[in-house]
Amino acid sequence: MRKVTSCYVLGEILECIRVKQDDRKDRISDDQKEKTSMTHEEQRIWLIRQLLEEEEQYKDYQIPENEQDQKNLLRALMNVRLPKEIGEEFLKIQDEYLSEENRQEPITDVAGLTPCAKDSRLYLWQGDITRLKADAIVNAANNGMTGCYQPLHNCIDNCIHTYAGIQLRSECNRQMMHLRIKYGKEYKQPTAVPMLTDAYNLSAKKVIHIVGPIVYYKLTPGLEEKLADCYRNTLDMCLDNGLKSVAFCCISTGIFRFPNQRAAEIAVETVRHWLDENRSDMKVIFNVFKDIDLEIYSSLLR
Repeated sequence: MRKVTSCYVLGEILECIRVKQDDRKDRISDDQKEKTSMTHEEQRIWLIRQLLEEEEQYKDYQIPENEQDQKNLLRALMNVRLPKEIGEEFLKIQDEYLSEENRQEPITDVAGLTPCAKDSRLYLWQGDITRLKADAIVNAANNGMTGCYQPLHNCIDNCIHTYAGIQLRSECNRQMMHLRIKYGKEYKQPTAVPMLTDAYNLSAKKVIHIVGPIVYYKLTPGLEEKLADCYRNTLDMCLDNGLKSVAFCCISTGIFRFPNQRAAEIAVETVRHWLDENRSDMKVIFNVFKDIDLEIYSSLLR
């Protein structure tokens, strides 16, 4: 995932850059804000300023001069922001800014990947899933379904929401609100039930958010079946929505504590079976980030 600092609490990030409110030159003036176009740096500073001014407790904080500190602060503010309305001007400038940020790093198009020798429908790719151009990418979500609120956390949920833009959290929240009207205000998304959204500023067309099973004590057949359901239900959603390629992350590994080897075995076996059963030519990409997962999947797909 893309580089960030090790700070995890927004307050710590803000305290690092706090100064008395003044007229420092790194703040964009009203005249600058009214320009029809801004430089990339001006856009970043303007976005930070708008997010700081949204909340009373942030209004005494100033914008740092260092570029990476500015990027970290902007991401942190996006991470902690609750889903709520914001003006069209903000969304326009945010989208322009994120488009340029995404343009500065290479995009990998699924169309250019080499299929696995053992099965031409399957692909293995190591990298940042936010840089992948596919019909859909899969987000390993939590049951609240509105993203990770921990500032600068490097989980896939946080990264996808960061580089998609704040519209993604808003769309997830709208869907959850509808579900809570239907099922009750305490509704949480069940394990293995996918949610489809637009991808906004990502290179993918869609994001499929899914909650994987959590291994609390030991791995059980029930948990294994739930993980298989994650893959089956996601592929069903792709089929129903005409999506021809989908990139799966390593669902439930990491903090959900599903063993990497067994998770990969279930993923490959389930996907192959589904493709055979549905006589589908859908392109399925197993996206890995860690070297250990690359080794495991390489062995399974060899």
